[in-house]
Amino acid sequence: MSEFVPASNVVFGQSAASVDEALRLLADKAVELGLSSDADGVYEAFKAREAEGTTGMTGGFAIPHAKSEAITKAGMIVVKFAEGVEWASMDNAPITCAIAILTPAAEAGTTHLQLLSKVAVQLMDEGFRTGVQEADSAEKVAELVNAGISEA
Repeated sequence: MSEFVPASNVVFGQSAASVDEALRLLADKAVELGLSSDADGVYEAFKAREAEGTTGMTGGFAIPHAKSEAITKAGMIVVKFAEGVEWASMDNAPITCAIAILTPAAEAGTTHLQLLSKVAVQLMDEGFRTGVQEADSAEKVAELVNAGISEA
């Protein structure tokens, strides 16, 4: 998985006035990147997961994730927002970076859980959080994320 997140899956300077707009942006990007051909299906999967409980974490990060038949290829998309998005989070801080996990329904118990676990571990590392927040290139963000998810 060393190149699981290519630089093309990292987007800077995005705007979203709400969680819904952020999730719609991610769903549209999933289609653009070839992870799905059904943006509405991906959006609904993100919304369904968010309804179970917020994916907003701490330090300005969220990890929205979707498992759906609408997703044809597992992948991750990282979006850095120009301004914080009001998103329920564990520390009540706005979200400035979303690390989205997209998984075909058939991989819900394997790939999805592995990726979610690895991203959650990364987000506990202050060095990782700071590195991603301060990174000024898609290549650097992709490198940081890939380093953590490729570890055993």
